[in-house]
Amino acid sequence: MSVELTIKPGPQYYSYGKGAIDNIPKLLDEYRAKKVLILHGKKSWEKAKPFFSNVFTSDFDFVFEKYSGECSYLEATRISEIIVQNNIDFVIGIGGGKLCDLTLLATSYTMTPFGLTPTLASNCAPWAALSVMYKENGMSEGKSAHQNHNAAFLIADPLLVIDAPVRYFVAGIADTLVKWYESDLVTSQDFLQDSPLVKMGRYAALLCKETILNQATQAIKDMENGQCSSAFYNVSEVVIVISGLVGGLAGKYARNTAAHTVHDALSAILPGIHKYLHGEKVAYGTFYQLALEEKWEEIDRLLPFYRELGLPTSLTEMGLYPFTDEEMSKITKLMVSKEKIRLLPLEINEEILAEVYVKLEKYLEFKNTRGD
Repeated sequence: MSVELTIKPGPQYYSYGKGAIDNIPKLLDEYRAKKVLILHGKKSWEKAKPFFSNVFTSDFDFVFEKYSGECSYLEATRISEIIVQNNIDFVIGIGGGKLCDLTLLATSYTMTPFGLTPTLASNCAPWAALSVMYKENGMSEGKSAHQNHNAAFLIADPLLVIDAPVRYFVAGIADTLVKWYESDLVTSQDFLQDSPLVKMGRYAALLCKETILNQATQAIKDMENGQCSSAFYNVSEVVIVISGLVGGLAGKYARNTAAHTVHDALSAILPGIHKYLHGEKVAYGTFYQLALEEKWEEIDRLLPFYRELGLPTSLTEMGLYPFTDEEMSKITKLMVSKEKIRLLPLEINEEILAEVYVKLEKYLEFKNTRGD
């Protein structure tokens, strides 16, 4: 049986290497760009500017705009209005995941070509054609905005990426590791076994898992020492690129399921969770995914790795559990409404989802008390 897929593989041009940013003027010429909007953040922008010295001396008219710090519908509208009012014909987004997501969404309103230079290896936002949406106050919208196009280019320099807070890299590692666990059960189903693209996506997910578990510890040490080693390069490229290829190749069957549904629901309902990064929340979602699938031994295998990286190991540890009855009801109602969790070949209802939280927290409390 043929499987219908909507495929958005990734940026049209990709380069990750020392001095790669110097190639941007050549690409802007190919797009016949004249007026270019540089959309940026604050802290990362100060570190990124020296890498763009050759770009900014090139023969283009640059307009600079700092974003609000959130990828919200209101902010995307504001940026799109700046694009129109200034006759911008190309946008370059420079920053972290929210900035990359915002660049994608804002340019989709005007259909302006855009390129991205990530300053963090914290997620696949520079690669994937979707934006994780937040409200102006930082609360999650509990959903993503999907687009039908990718960036014209993704160009990054490991010397820029390595000069970022290690915590963001660790969060990116967790957000990449989950690609395998969210796609494993879905892509194992019989009706998907003859799909070449699903197979490719599944392999990309497996590559994410293997690279993370084998090289992440060394990559983090090298980042802390400012060394652009092969381990750092490999892991950061897997975080930025290969994790995006998982869903880019296999579509909805390997994008996300239970773990990201947990992220969306908790982020939309619990204000206290916002001190944690996206990947840190998804790290807990990985445990939830495995508990939902009754794969407790795999949780046991991951717990020492989580502790070594300093990832949160339970909602209790994060100060978010136990839930009130009202919180549990809101969380499970939102989860059950998500199509992505229903991709799993499992019975899904509010009662089951609530029970998993209770069982998982008890299990993790027991394991953390014993130090297993």
